[in-house]
Amino acid sequence: MSPAAKRPGDPRLRAAALEWLLTDVDGVLTDGRLRFGPKGEDRKLFHVRDGLGIKLAQRAGLKVGVLSARGGAALDLRVAELDLDAALTGRQDKAKAFREFLAAQKTEARQVAYVGDDLVDLPVLLHCGLSFAPADAAAEVRRRVDHTLSTPGGAGAVREAVEWILKTRGEWASLIASYLG
Repeated sequence: MSPAAKRPGDPRLRAAALEWLLTDVDGVLTDGRLRFGPKGEDRKLFHVRDGLGIKLAQRAGLKVGVLSARGGAALDLRVAELDLDAALTGRQDKAKAFREFLAAQKTEARQVAYVGDDLVDLPVLLHCGLSFAPADAAAEVRRRVDHTLSTPGGAGAVREAVEWILKTRGEWASLIASYLG
């Protein structure tokens, strides 16, 4: 069991208190590789399952946002396409950005789940209500989160985190029922 999993409170009970899901982008919603076009434009590959996972989280009443050290046109398009509730981009100091986010949203850290993959994410992962890391996250991160996902970044890791949260909260079955007719 990772050190973060020994934090006070059962992660399953903490899932019930969540109002927000925040996620890093590069290495979580993407595979972490940086791609640039001939004019220097960024190109990112996003997995469709993460998109549906985000929409399912929103249908279940969670607000969803990104907190990324990088920005760019590709990310802006994906944020708009998914109609995310918050987009904190170009934020190198994630601890400061997280504090500002909490104040702006009038919420508490314990009400936020975060998915991150690298050292810059640790300040948020260690202070949020429930923390997740993709299977290929940095070892230092995997050792400190509440739950290490079986899926690598860019391959549906956020979808897996959403499923874990919603199943834990007892909300998954009713969402699936809507697809079964």
